[in-house]
Amino acid sequence: MIGRTTLRVVGPLAPSVVIVVAAWWLALEAFGISPLVGKRPPQVWDYLTASEAHRDAVFGALAITVRDAAIGFTTGMVGAMVVAVMFVLFRTVEQTFMPVAMLLRSVPLVVMTPLITLVFGRELLGVAVIGGIVVFFPALVNIAFGLRSASPQATDLIMAYGGNRLTVLRKVAVPTAMPAVFASARISVPASIIGALIAEWLATGEGIGAEILRAIGGFRYDEVWADIVVVTAVSIVAYAVVGVVESLVLARFSDRPPG
Repeated sequence: MIGRTTLRVVGPLAPSVVIVVAAWWLALEAFGISPLVGKRPPQVWDYLTASEAHRDAVFGALAITVRDAAIGFTTGMVGAMVVAVMFVLFRTVEQTFMPVAMLLRSVPLVVMTPLITLVFGRELLGVAVIGGIVVFFPALVNIAFGLRSASPQATDLIMAYGGNRLTVLRKVAVPTAMPAVFASARISVPASIIGALIAEWLATGEGIGAEILRAIGGFRYDEVWADIVVVTAVSIVAYAVVGVVESLVLARFSDRPPG
C-alpha cells in the first residue's frame, strides 16, 4: 500500500522535474547567458561529482538548511494548529488576535528579521521564530477554516448526546480538518526552506543561504548553482513525502485504501 501510494504521489512529479530542467537549460541558451555565469545541468552535475570537497561543501551547508527548515516548519505548524483550535473554541480570542496577526503578516519578513535577531539572537531560537513566521500565517487560515467545516448535523448529534465543544472538536472537527492540515503542510514545506534561507542570509551566516552569498562574492558560480539545485531537490522530495503521508493518513480517517 505504501509503495502504491508513493508511486501515485511521486509519479506526476517526474515529468514536472524534467520540464523544469529543460526550461532552465533552454532559458540560458535562449538568452545567451554565458556558461561562466549561467551553469547548465551537465556543469552542475560535473561540479558535484568531480570532487569530494565540492560535495562536502554543498551537502554540509544543506544539512544545516534542512535542520533550520525543519525547526521553522515544526514551530509554525504546531503554533498554527494550537491557535486555530483556540480560535474555534473561543471566538473572543480570534476577534482579539486576528487583527494583530494580520498586521504582523503585512510587515515584510526581511524588515522584521533584524528586530527578531536582536530580540531572539542568531541561534536556533531566532531561526525558529523567523521560519515559524513564514509557515504560521498561511497555515493558521487554512486550519481554522478546516476546523470550522465540520458537519453541523454531526455536531448537533454529539451535543444532543451530552457532548461538549471539546468532544465535537475531537470527534468531528479534527478529522474534518485533516485535508486542510495537510494542504497547509504542503504549502509550508517550501515556505519553511525560504524562511531558513532568509534566516541564514540575514541572521545566522550558516547553511545554504550564507554559502550562496559567499560563493557569489568569490565568483564561484558552479557552487552557487549546485546549492540552488540541491536545495530545490530537497524541497521537492519533502513535498512528495508530505503527499505520501497525507494519502495514508486520510485513507486511515476515511477507512478506504489510498489512491
